[in-house]
Amino acid sequence: MDRFNAMRVFTRIVELGGFTKAADSLQLPRASVTVLIKQLEAHLGVQLLHRTTRQVSPTLDGAAYYQRCVNLLDDLEDAEGLFRGSQPKGTLRVEMPASVGRLVVLPALPEFTDRYPQIELEIGLNDRPVDLIREGVDCVIRGGLTMDDSLVARPLVQMDQVTCASPAYLQARGVPQSLEDLSGHQVVEYFSSASGKRYGLEFQVDDEVRLVDLPKRLAVNSAEGYLAACVAGYGLVQTPHYHVAQLVREGRLQEVLRDCLPPRLALTALYPHHRQLSPRVRVFVDWLVDLCARPGSAFKR
Repeated sequence: MDRFNAMRVFTRIVELGGFTKAADSLQLPRASVTVLIKQLEAHLGVQLLHRTTRQVSPTLDGAAYYQRCVNLLDDLEDAEGLFRGSQPKGTLRVEMPASVGRLVVLPALPEFTDRYPQIELEIGLNDRPVDLIREGVDCVIRGGLTMDDSLVARPLVQMDQVTCASPAYLQARGVPQSLEDLSGHQVVEYFSSASGKRYGLEFQVDDEVRLVDLPKRLAVNSAEGYLAACVAGYGLVQTPHYHVAQLVREGRLQEVLRDCLPPRLALTALYPHHRQLSPRVRVFVDWLVDLCARPGSAFKR
């Protein structure tokens, strides 16, 4: 039995919650995965997994063994990297907002893949919450506050935000010149499908953030839908500047209240503690930090 391969299979089963998902993830026959786990349990003399018709979960011994396995496998990958000319290799799974990927990361990505040709990227573009461990994701990029202490958080950039509306909406309601002029206006409301939290308008006034409560006719739960509703004339929105720059240039949206801006929005890379030393994650996040900090970054006005 190849113990390192068995450990790799075992960790994927724990992370994905099933033999079939782990087999598909590792591109192995399911029968081979089953045999490896039986051999591993026999070798250790303990039961590592609870198996039911609906799910697979680690036993107490399995949970303890899992933590040791991920540390050993990451250490092994790091050690092997020392003898590959510091060239990380393997599959890197990343999730990020669709707009960040489409407008910023993907256009610049050839630079990264040329620099690290042995890394194969799998990038998911969406705004949904991700269970990094269970879904086998190495790194996720998210905007806003990060509340999960179980993850390592690497700040990328503080994104400039703007307040916008469609020209047709502003023609009908008037162009606000100050916060006092917002009376009689309405917003497109953004709500989180995960937490249910709802977002209206916020403005940075001196050292405090002022919330402005306006009526709404439409609420959406995706960044793309949020902008589409704004273009359609449903009200004011606040969004990172990079996300609407093209729409503003095309005249489909118009920025307002330039003298009273929304607070900046943090963009952060998150990854599990046990992948903190993964060479693939490290070089990718380092590249993102550099990309966001460059002069003329899309995240800055």
